[in-house]
Amino acid sequence: MTSQVSSPAEQADGAGGAVVGGQRIPGSPDGKEVRRLDRVIIRFAGDSGDGMQLTGDRFTSETASFGNDLSTLPNFPAEIRAPAGTLPGVSSFQLHFADHDILTPGDAPNVLVAMNPAALKANIADVPRGAEIIVNTDEFTKRPMAKVGYETSPLEDGSLAAYNLHPVPLTTLTVEALKDFGLSRKEAERSKNMFALGLLSWMYHRPTEATESFLRQKFARKPEIAEANIVAFRAGWNFGETTEDFAVSYEVAPATQAFPTGTYRNISGNLALSYGLIAASQQADLPLYLGSYPITPASDILHELSKHKNFGVRTFQAEDEIAGIGAALGAAFGGALGVTTTSGPGVALKSETIGLAVSLELPLLIVDIQRGGPSTGLPTKTEQADLLQAVYGRNGEAPVPIVAPRTPADCFDAALDAARIALTYRTPVFLLSDGYLANGSEPWRIPEVADLPDLKVKFAAATNHTLADGTEVFWPYKRDPQTLARPWAVPGTPGLEHRIGGIEKQDGTGNISYDPANHDFMVRTRQAKVDGIEVPELDVDDPGGATTLVLGWGSTYGPITAAVRRVRGAGLSVAQAHLRHLNPFPRNLGEVLERYEKVVVPEMNLGQLATLIRAKYLVDAQSYNQVNGMPFKAEQLAKVLKEAIDD
Repeated sequence: MTSQVSSPAEQADGAGGAVVGGQRIPGSPDGKEVRRLDRVIIRFAGDSGDGMQLTGDRFTSETASFGNDLSTLPNFPAEIRAPAGTLPGVSSFQLHFADHDILTPGDAPNVLVAMNPAALKANIADVPRGAEIIVNTDEFTKRPMAKVGYETSPLEDGSLAAYNLHPVPLTTLTVEALKDFGLSRKEAERSKNMFALGLLSWMYHRPTEATESFLRQKFARKPEIAEANIVAFRAGWNFGETTEDFAVSYEVAPATQAFPTGTYRNISGNLALSYGLIAASQQADLPLYLGSYPITPASDILHELSKHKNFGVRTFQAEDEIAGIGAALGAAFGGALGVTTTSGPGVALKSETIGLAVSLELPLLIVDIQRGGPSTGLPTKTEQADLLQAVYGRNGEAPVPIVAPRTPADCFDAALDAARIALTYRTPVFLLSDGYLANGSEPWRIPEVADLPDLKVKFAAATNHTLADGTEVFWPYKRDPQTLARPWAVPGTPGLEHRIGGIEKQDGTGNISYDPANHDFMVRTRQAKVDGIEVPELDVDDPGGATTLVLGWGSTYGPITAAVRRVRGAGLSVAQAHLRHLNPFPRNLGEVLERYEKVVVPEMNLGQLATLIRAKYLVDAQSYNQVNGMPFKAEQLAKVLKEAIDD
């Protein structure tokens, strides 16, 4: 869904509502108070079969079309269908939306929608006192409560007295609304998430037309199911309007000052990365080839790219990780932009072929959507623990450039940047995203094609070396003096036949060589090529007078930046810098680090970037680490930074 952002974006329409981006936002009837808020954090939580991800996604789409800034955090179990009504089976979706620039999904929800006792118990610890809690009372019977350890009903024993509790029989109301559809009770109950969505849409004056259109499209082959969901959705909206339990509704105005004028859409990290790969192939005028094996949380990229054959995209779902990267490298040898997508366990299996790509010096993108490890670990939870694997996880000296996006929308630009490096320097490149970025979403300004970088490459088309006897030959490892990249010769080009393989090559000719001096030269040359990659200098946000620098990489950008704002708001001075390029580091990184007495490095691992910083720059970087499968909270990091400044 796209929306135009301009100023002013909102006009009173004189009918108890507003017109935003051309859409009428229904107003409240007489007798209902409307309060304006600057931001709200909502968490939908229920059983993994309750449709919480769909509910959150639809609320997010409507919020994006309204023009709010937003950030989301989907959180779901790894099991396809965890035991119903149990704590391991709880699925949640958190959305933070505001009338100003925001950076994170929020530390704690202002509103919790709990579809069953397990959802309440799993999330209540995160809910601050005074927050709104909407519960589906139909599920609070003896057996579901006993499953999660409730001996008495929390709705009746006073344990929720500190919250604004709204008991709503969501299931009963949904079934009653759908009584004319001839559905069984079980079938009707499935629409209770749409009833909840309608209620929350009324509470926060969200548009409704797009959700109804979405439901009709989603269930186009079952129009009676589509209409049942729409009726449930409208029933939830009407319930909010008519019930006395909800005496107040809320408005969060569009974030007119947060965005430059342009066309925006809501986008997840995996979708943005997919679009970035397509854009890179178009800008390079090369076919895009994805060789991949499904793995959480990277599979969505395979799903998305398979839809775009009209852009020359070829997708191959291989039988395993090794075959996936082997096919991608073969495609690169054949003149395509080769890509393979995976997560940490798959990187381990792909490591030998990544080393082969280093030796062959062919462009290849290795997209690692990091997740909790080791081994199978936490498939649906986030982590940043593959950094050292990306830097060192191959046999021999096999240097690979590393690029890391910082937000879901930034995944688009990071994909273009990674492709630029791979194509210019003829090297495999790691693109390190993670589960938080992959599944999270935010507004993305759709770029103009004319503003995208030119990535076109020239294939070798003729001989490039003259032997002593005057013979013209092709040397596959004769290098560009600036980039040290070797020529890219497409198989079948007359006169450009050459050897490939993993055994060490002779400088220039590419012939097999076991000569010690040649091997030493080739190892150092490959390292020099990576070291010489042109990356932008590191920008530092320093208000002046700061003695402490907080240095981050990847998806910690949002929580770190939000924490820095809080610290500065408290009157303290702290500098911030964030790395996109992790190999090679920006050339001015050492000079930046030397300016500050303290360097704090928050990471969702046990200190991998801090280890690299200490080793390379001999700086006593202070690690702050978290490996619980969840992103940092802004207040948590703000406290750490205040302590570092005061220490």
